[in-house]
Amino acid sequence: MNKQIITTPKGERLVVLPEAEYVRLLEALEDIEDQNAVRQFKERLAAGDEELLPAAMVDAILDGESRVRVWREHRGLTAAALAKAAGIASPYLSQIETGKREGTVETYRKLAIALGITLDDLLG
Repeated sequence: MNKQIITTPKGERLVVLPEAEYVRLLEALEDIEDQNAVRQFKERLAAGDEELLPAAMVDAILDGESRVRVWREHRGLTAAALAKAAGIASPYLSQIETGKREGTVETYRKLAIALGITLDDLLG
């Protein structure tokens, strides 16, 4: 590594290196951070704290379909079963899934619990 060490008048040591080497160091750090993120995900997956989602499910969410409906169908639940598990009325759930009505944060929290997901999974 081609570097130069400079000491400031206050005694602080500074390292000067070519920009290409600096960029290479940043890329190496990013690679390490990515490897750590993958390792942590695999650990959470093995512990049952994460799950893999089918591409069709992800595509449906990205296409703007109701996250509630997509998750409900992924879990194999009927609308009536999810509404009952969440303690809300079936028509209310239907309105949320069709976008005719916004649910409250508390309603989404109940739905997330019933679906076994986080509120972030449900609201994005």
